[in-house]
Amino acid sequence: MSDPAGMEGLVSSAAQAAGGWLGALPIAQVATSADGTIVRWNRAAADLLGYGPQQVMGRHIADLLHPGVDRTLGRSLWEAATNRRGVMGTVTAWHADGHPLELEIWACPVPDQHHGPSALLVFAADAHAARRIRGSSAVWDGLFTRSPVGIGVLDTELRFLQVNPALEQMNGLSQAAHVGRRLSELLPEVNAHEMEEAMRQVLETGLPILDLRRTGRTPARPDRDRVWSCSYVRVEDPAGRPIGIVATLLDITEKQHAQVEAEAGRRRLALLSEASMRIGSSLEVERTAQELADLAVGRLADAVTVDVLDSLARGDDTGSGLAGGTALRRLGKAPLTGSPVIDVLAPLGRTLTFPYTAPYTQALSARRPFVVPRLDEEVIAPAGRHTSRPARLLALGVHSVMMVPLVARETVLGVAGFYRTGPFGPFAADDVTLASELAARAAVGIDNARLYHREHDTALTLQRSMLPQYISAPPGVEVAHRYLPASDVNEVGGDWYDVLRLPGGRAAFLIGDVMGHGTAAAAVMGRLSASVRALARLDLPPPELLRQLEAALEDLAEPMLATMCYVVTDPATGRCSVARAGHPPPALLSPGREARLLDVPPDPPLGVGHPRYTTTHLTVEPGSILVLYTDGLIEARGSDIDERLAELTRTLSEEPHPTLAGLADGLLARLVPASADDDIALLIARIEPP
Repeated sequence: MSDPAGMEGLVSSAAQAAGGWLGALPIAQVATSADGTIVRWNRAAADLLGYGPQQVMGRHIADLLHPGVDRTLGRSLWEAATNRRGVMGTVTAWHADGHPLELEIWACPVPDQHHGPSALLVFAADAHAARRIRGSSAVWDGLFTRSPVGIGVLDTELRFLQVNPALEQMNGLSQAAHVGRRLSELLPEVNAHEMEEAMRQVLETGLPILDLRRTGRTPARPDRDRVWSCSYVRVEDPAGRPIGIVATLLDITEKQHAQVEAEAGRRRLALLSEASMRIGSSLEVERTAQELADLAVGRLADAVTVDVLDSLARGDDTGSGLAGGTALRRLGKAPLTGSPVIDVLAPLGRTLTFPYTAPYTQALSARRPFVVPRLDEEVIAPAGRHTSRPARLLALGVHSVMMVPLVARETVLGVAGFYRTGPFGPFAADDVTLASELAARAAVGIDNARLYHREHDTALTLQRSMLPQYISAPPGVEVAHRYLPASDVNEVGGDWYDVLRLPGGRAAFLIGDVMGHGTAAAAVMGRLSASVRALARLDLPPPELLRQLEAALEDLAEPMLATMCYVVTDPATGRCSVARAGHPPPALLSPGREARLLDVPPDPPLGVGHPRYTTTHLTVEPGSILVLYTDGLIEARGSDIDERLAELTRTLSEEPHPTLAGLADGLLARLVPASADDDIALLIARIEPP
């Protein structure tokens, strides 16, 4: 016979390994003989009621159900169990320490071979614990069955034991198809191996893993990728040993798509924000085109080109139409190196001619993007008759192409080309919208550069036309003059100078600067220059001449300010009369001495309504050099004006001056940076008796 103690240990161990009720709820096992005498009493019964086997063996089972000598209830239950098919219910037993204990019992008769009185086999458990477990089980069953979250129970070998209806629907497989099989066997088109590795980690460490993403396709939706959020928790027996995994899955495909869209939207906004700061700030056509290419490459496309109408690149008008095709000059290209695709495309500076039927021309004529979502042999066939470039691009992996016109102020300026290879998908509607936004910003920058350069050229032409083309100095006066326009289109304006003959062999030197820039400032400068010439012929004293110019500015529709320095000199005597209205002071270099600034009162600029201007009289030595200039010569960013004036006089004193022209060039070379911020007018006169 088997050892009862060994058998009981084996049963207990198996129950714990199985988990569930058998592992969590201690079950007392009691057996009686036909007359009700207890003949078996297991360890769980001893733990439950507090009696050891030696205390109950040989006693009647009814003794445990009621204290004292009245065993009516116990006997009636025993008789019912032995005479019928068994009894199941709740009874009150008495613990060894004397307190009542509510039990749930399952009692069934065990007939003998000769149809005599039946023996009885009784299973008993703590009623409160049993009800608690049944309640937990009911909750689990309800959750498992009705939850919209996919739930799967797997054993320690990661084989499915059970799945709920939600998981069946997600995977497109029945529970029968799941049971006994692993995820990698069921769904090879998801990242199953990664999921199984995570589950093994949970089994080993006991630490749950939350929100691990499973992606791929299942039989439920074989035509579309889905995304699930997976969480794994280890299941343990009462001894803390792992017995399996509970996996929960939530389909987050739509949420993930929304997040991806939101993130893509944020990236688009960031790119557009960056474009507003980077593109078009230089007012240079070439630089603006390259800025667009640099900004879009790697973020919207693998290769980008920017082509501008050749006529516009030459500084001419944009042309009359596109009916006969178009000529474009490549002004932007990215990346500049390191890309086989970019090497196939035409280089920077190349002028490209396209027929009317070419995608470039179609995008320009229609003024809307021309998109080839998927480039293939059939698509490139028409172009293949004229060039091998499309076939070479296709061979390099270019699979999607987009041509976006550059249009600003209803004017077509050029086209931007976007090329995709590798991991980039085909151009979609959002990509076209983003490219159009970038192209629109670049187009405005290019058009602004075009218009500003046109205004710059107009203002410069107007200004230079009003400057004296030839100066005829009176006897005793030698003159050199220079005009240097600003590098910035906005700075071209109203600097001017002049030398006038006056009665009696005298000469007038004047230099002025209309505050403001562009064509308007140049036009006002022209009016003042003409007025000075007319007033000088009347031989007006310097203060009166300035007062008349003040009146001329008051006649303008828009208020304007101007500075001016006016010097009248008699070469025969060396006498000079100087008046200045808000203008930098003239410098004087006398023979054998260091240069100095003339101490002339700085009256307010013209245009502020000053009623009276003053004159300073002085006599200069023969051979003295008088230097008049506008503020562009002495003003520099980050420098103090007094320091710059000191540098001017120091340079005059040190600069060799065998000729006035050489002196003028030396001053500009020493004092002016390579890129001037403002117009510069310079007038130098040597005064000596005739």
